[in-house]
Amino acid sequence: MAFFSGGALIVKRRFSVHEFWEDVHKYHATMFEYIGELCRYLLNAPPSPLERGHSIRAITGNGLRPEIWREFQDRFAIPRIVEFYGATESNVSMLNYDGTVGAVGRVPDYLEWLLPSRVVRFDVEKEMPVRGPDGLCIECGPDEVGETLGGISNRAGREFEGYTNRADSDKKMLRDVFRRGDMWFRTGDLMRRGAHGYFYFVDRIGDTFRWKGENVSTGEVGGALGAAAGILEASVYGVTVPGVDGRAGMASLVVNGDFNLEDLPARLKTRLPPYARPIFLRLAPQIEVTATFKQRKMDLVRDGFDPQAIADPLFFLDPASGKYERLTPERYADIVEGRVKL
Repeated sequence: MAFFSGGALIVKRRFSVHEFWEDVHKYHATMFEYIGELCRYLLNAPPSPLERGHSIRAITGNGLRPEIWREFQDRFAIPRIVEFYGATESNVSMLNYDGTVGAVGRVPDYLEWLLPSRVVRFDVEKEMPVRGPDGLCIECGPDEVGETLGGISNRAGREFEGYTNRADSDKKMLRDVFRRGDMWFRTGDLMRRGAHGYFYFVDRIGDTFRWKGENVSTGEVGGALGAAAGILEASVYGVTVPGVDGRAGMASLVVNGDFNLEDLPARLKTRLPPYARPIFLRLAPQIEVTATFKQRKMDLVRDGFDPQAIADPLFFLDPASGKYERLTPERYADIVEGRVKL
């Protein structure tokens, strides 16, 4: 953006919460780009006299979670937030021009011919779009969650050049979607599209899991947890319980002194359906992230919920008391051996 507009670009070797607002003032920045959990890190930092009174006119990026959107904008006096969606190899891209909270972009009906992005019904267990009796995919209705696809054509911006590995390219292409012979790009992202064409990110395929016969969105659960007092970060994932179908919800939390474990079940009861409420909690000093500030969940999933293998405090939602109780080796044995029914 800076190159195309003739603007100045400020680049640091690494992101620093403590130096961020000092740099904004020092270099007279008028805009900054965010990604992943960067905004949450800034919001969790202690107040700074430099976080307001700056020259920022707008910010842009992807990954600003809906539950912190307004608080972030108000606290740091950000005039305009332009969330976007896209990927280097993808032919799906969109912008949230008007700052609608939580939306990653908008494709109104009258622009569908120019920006062919659709949301189709999706089978979480098979990790594939659902096809109807005619063999074609089924487009989702307003606010129905499904996988987002982008129409592939020879028109500039709609092509898909593929990866260096042919097999990887084939995995991203879906054929015979809405008519025989058409071809669409699979984003690998679950979204919902509102009645007015706004797209809302829900989850990455593979993060969503099944529990009690229902689809559990880690993004939705993480949003509910992140809005609770004292929870600074939440990483949500599913873990396998011996002898039980599906995966039980678990959350790794970074908390501060305002966190109240006893009040959490009642709060989640008002925000989440019973099947989506985390069964297990892990209180961790920090959550590992990638180079682009996206949470690393593979190690957490691999660790599971065994208190003898995990040094962090563990808790489980006791079906008898309805409260989060300390997960001891004895209670762990009761769960895995079926004496406690989750």
